[in-house]
Amino acid sequence: MLLSVTLALALAAAPKDLAVSGVVIGKTRERTTAILSSGGKTRVVSVGDSAFGGRVTAVGADGVALDFDGERVVLRLPSVAQSLPRPVAAAPGGPALLPGAPPEDPQTPARSMQRVEVQRRLGDEIPRILAETAVAPVLEDGRVVGVQLTRLPDGSLLTDAGLRAGDVITRINGTEIDGMATLIGLWPRLQNASELRAVVVRNGQPVSLVVSLK
Repeated sequence: MLLSVTLALALAAAPKDLAVSGVVIGKTRERTTAILSSGGKTRVVSVGDSAFGGRVTAVGADGVALDFDGERVVLRLPSVAQSLPRPVAAAPGGPALLPGAPPEDPQTPARSMQRVEVQRRLGDEIPRILAETAVAPVLEDGRVVGVQLTRLPDGSLLTDAGLRAGDVITRINGTEIDGMATLIGLWPRLQNASELRAVVVRNGQPVSLVVSLK
């Protein structure tokens, strides 16, 4: 009985809308961060940080654990569809594109990045990206069909990957993008991908951006 009452009090102490929208796994515990949200506010936290009335005790690839007055609350990352369309063969020497994907933007050719460098930069740049990136949902018939990047931090991982202010991101590796949380939450599930393929609407025309991870 006492345990049930204690657990109920702990759950009551945790905000009902508290959620984890993304996790960035770093080389060390200190570089591993999570993005928590509640009440319209967002916090980037690591193990030991306090947020929304609790203390972060663990951050993993699938979620975050917090301590609320001695009781453990585990937040799981939202599920993202794992069944992505199979890529189709590209022209010799060119990257593979998803079925129905638009052509690449000739001014933004495919590029290559080192996976470990991407992970390091994400750990370093997530606070700046969250603070300096502005997005707006794009609606069609009342449904979100993409997010427009209205502002981007110069020299960040996002701009180095080929994104520009004004781009409307509609898909990444076949997953429809309906918000910043989806963008961030998608990364842990793409860390083993050999390529990232984004479909964006740029200057009114859909184009593909391709980044190879080595």
